[in-house]
Amino acid sequence: MKRNFYIVMAVLAAVLTACHKEPAFKVEGEVTGATDKMLYLEQSGLSGIILLDSVELGSSGSFCFESPRPASPEFYRLRVENKVINFSVDSTETVTVHAEYPAFALQYRIEGSETNEKIKELTLLQAELQDKVTRLGRSGIPAGIAQDSLLKLVNAYKDQVKREYIFKGPNKPYAYFALFQQLNGYMIFDPLTSKEDVKCFAAVATSLNNLYPHADRSRNLYNMVIKGMKNTRAPKVTQVSVPENIVQETSIIDIALKDVKGNTRRLTDLKGKVILIDFTAYATPASGARNLALRELYDKYASRGLEIYQISLDSDEHFWKTAADNLPWICVRDPQGPYSSFVSLYGVTQLPAAFIVNRNNELSLRVDEKTNLEDAIQKYL
Repeated sequence: MKRNFYIVMAVLAAVLTACHKEPAFKVEGEVTGATDKMLYLEQSGLSGIILLDSVELGSSGSFCFESPRPASPEFYRLRVENKVINFSVDSTETVTVHAEYPAFALQYRIEGSETNEKIKELTLLQAELQDKVTRLGRSGIPAGIAQDSLLKLVNAYKDQVKREYIFKGPNKPYAYFALFQQLNGYMIFDPLTSKEDVKCFAAVATSLNNLYPHADRSRNLYNMVIKGMKNTRAPKVTQVSVPENIVQETSIIDIALKDVKGNTRRLTDLKGKVILIDFTAYATPASGARNLALRELYDKYASRGLEIYQISLDSDEHFWKTAADNLPWICVRDPQGPYSSFVSLYGVTQLPAAFIVNRNNELSLRVDEKTNLEDAIQKYL
């Protein structure tokens, strides 16, 4: 009798546990043409990408993931190798995805919510913009014309996204997603130095704060807006002009930007030294390791005439000043960031990018992944 009692209690406990199972959402579907490849479910958190689950795909490509429902709208992604499908979840919904492996990131169908249809639309728009910019960079047209064309492409994209996604539905997760899209690794909408872009962030922040006042994303976005409003109260930074005679007799493209102390530092003033021009962004993950390597070279060869002229494209001026404060070489910043005239003039398409200038102030070498930097510097010293 006692044994039967314990069995009944055990079954009852199991039923109660099942009844109080944590609410979850489901992601299911199939990825064809990806037999034996791993499919990952990841969360796009504020602090980075978090792996939630994974499965090895079979010949049918079918999959099904479950994960605890978020307390407020969150962003997730399905990934095969480096191909990604982004989506959002704000309830115990079921998201259904149908995709083919070769075009996994772009040619997919997603069912379950209007938000995820809009996120797909934004993904396709961004991919189209990236393709146009890449082709522009390879076109070989004069730098000044390329710069104007780039700005027109980006501004047209931003106008469309503002009108059709951000201001049309500032309380929707897809509006938040739109704010953080990137081009060549940089955010398309600038929350720190563009007054017009800050308005977009403010519209979404206000809506999210009303709906989800305690959510981490709401607080984070609100803090970004406060910082952006503070930054844009200062006098607007004027576009860097490129004088007709910027290419000197020495054949170098001169650069004149301010260092951390506010002093204008010109590249042509360094004639007589071997100069390593380094385009970088201190906010990138690889920046710390790169600067450590550069410091070893600088300590070793500065006494023999090496100078480093490092150009930051960081959007956050305070962050740049803090990061550059203890570096021994010349650190300047272009407030135009990735839209800098000098980025275009020097043909920079990714960061970091470096060039070597000889003692006669002549641009002598573009550094690439095959360059032994120390050997190259020694050659010109």
